[in-house]
Amino acid sequence: MGVPDLLRRSPHFADFDDETLERLSAPFSEVEFPAEHVLIEPRTPGAGLFVICDGTVAAEARGRQRELGPGDVVGEISLLEEDGLRRARVFAKTRVTCLALGRTDFDRLLSEEPQFADAMRKLASEQLAELEGSG
Repeated sequence: MGVPDLLRRSPHFADFDDETLERLSAPFSEVEFPAEHVLIEPRTPGAGLFVICDGTVAAEARGRQRELGPGDVVGEISLLEEDGLRRARVFAKTRVTCLALGRTDFDRLLSEEPQFADAMRKLASEQLAELEGSG
């Protein structure tokens, strides 16, 4: 399955047209992690984000743990917040296949693709609200 099709499986990108998905998909790379691998450490600078394609990860923040799976996105908050720091620890519960997008490409897509920017800001605000609601 190609990157545009994998992105389309995520609810965050499901409404994008084929042409936009083609443009968005170019800088993404497919990566795999074994179970127990830590994808994101809290209080470290955000280097990029992951769109989960296969498998399950757990996100731990403020004493709570949430399971995330295919279609979910992790790592976007640190790319949008001023301090640029990760908020959660994210690790693979099973073997995981993800699409990875680095910070430089993320910033470029943010400025060039308004629909992508809107989707990422909406997702980040939902995730932050959930984090802060767990207070």
